[in-house]
Amino acid sequence: MFQVGVLLLAAGISRRFGSDKRAAVMPSGKTILATTLENIKQAGLPFKLCLAPSDRALASAFDLEEHQLIFCQNAAKGMGVSLAEGMAQIDDWQGTIIALGDMPWVQPHTYALLKASVTIDTLCVPTYEGQKGNPVAFGSQFYEALRQSNGDRGARFLIDNNPSAVNLIAVDDSGILRDIDQLKDLKTD
Repeated sequence: MFQVGVLLLAAGISRRFGSDKRAAVMPSGKTILATTLENIKQAGLPFKLCLAPSDRALASAFDLEEHQLIFCQNAAKGMGVSLAEGMAQIDDWQGTIIALGDMPWVQPHTYALLKASVTIDTLCVPTYEGQKGNPVAFGSQFYEALRQSNGDRGARFLIDNNPSAVNLIAVDDSGILRDIDQLKDLKTD
């Protein structure tokens, strides 16, 4: 059986936000990270949450099992390093959806569609009205390259360097284009 899971990157320190944006409360009354996790859970996908080593108290707020948590020892070196550390813990999925903790508007059906679309040798990028967004699904053919990620750059290099493997997936979900970098980004429109 072709198993697909979500690697949720949430180990960053929120420099532009000014405080820990993962704990910022959205208009719904839930935190950014709790909302993102809830949407992934509603999609029915297994997931692993990447956090910094100092985030154990944050992790306890979500009542997750140990196998769902990855504490990225070198998270301070950038998102690419957290991605590499997280991918080093993925061995039983044939496809991985790389999601970002600060994108709470991505809908469950988008995760489900990416799961249904990814194959071992494809990269599935969601699009909304012609614009590429996140999360992105990677087939296991790309795992070794993902494990070599570093710095502050995520997996965009794989998409740029493998155009023939890219499968653009049109979605009816503007949430794929919205992340939260500043307090004003919390507003709904």
